[in-house]
Amino acid sequence: METRQVQEEKETLARVKGETGGDLVLLRVGAHYEIYSNGVFLMDTRDGTSEREMVRASLAALPRGRSRARVLIGGLGVGFSAREALEDPRVSLVEVVELEPQVIAWHDGELGEAAEYVHRDPRCRVHNADIVAWTEAAATRPQRYDAICLDTDNGPDWTVTEANDRLYQAAGLDLLKGLLAPGGVLAFWSANAVASFEALLRERFAHVDVVEVPVALDIPDIVYLARAA
Repeated sequence: METRQVQEEKETLARVKGETGGDLVLLRVGAHYEIYSNGVFLMDTRDGTSEREMVRASLAALPRGRSRARVLIGGLGVGFSAREALEDPRVSLVEVVELEPQVIAWHDGELGEAAEYVHRDPRCRVHNADIVAWTEAAATRPQRYDAICLDTDNGPDWTVTEANDRLYQAAGLDLLKGLLAPGGVLAFWSANAVASFEALLRERFAHVDVVEVPVALDIPDIVYLARAA
């Protein structure tokens, strides 16, 4: 019997100039949505397993009995990370830092359906800002976070902007560590394992876990979890 692969029709819903200077495009593909930057695929609404696992594993690693947890998420994307945090009853606040204003705006439309309009939840605050600048400013404020989950790049060696390199270097890790509440967890999403980054984490944190998340027909996504104690 002959089998045919059905190719889903793609519809361009929006095309704008992104903050990084290139085209930022939102597509509808069948029942799902995809986001591209300069022709490079960034994310879609099909699964979100690894993004959710990043948040789930971070919260699971918190000290027993922790309540009213505060979560900082780098990157709104399609909203799966924020939604996972909001579904945990221990979480009282989710702050999301997203560079692209249009990505935030798309959540008021069709894109918002995928994660149930996370930005409308009263426990969720979405900030349109650069994550590096925002975390540097946050270091001067008293607020500290039980979990910091960063999904702003494709990994330590594949960043969206050159400035984001600082997040994965010694000074950036020290700054992020300083934003953690006692017993807090710092997590990074990566499309691949980066041995040099893992080594840097182990130099600065007492506990480092590397979680592999299977991906169909590809190398696993990686979640790095780091705790000071």
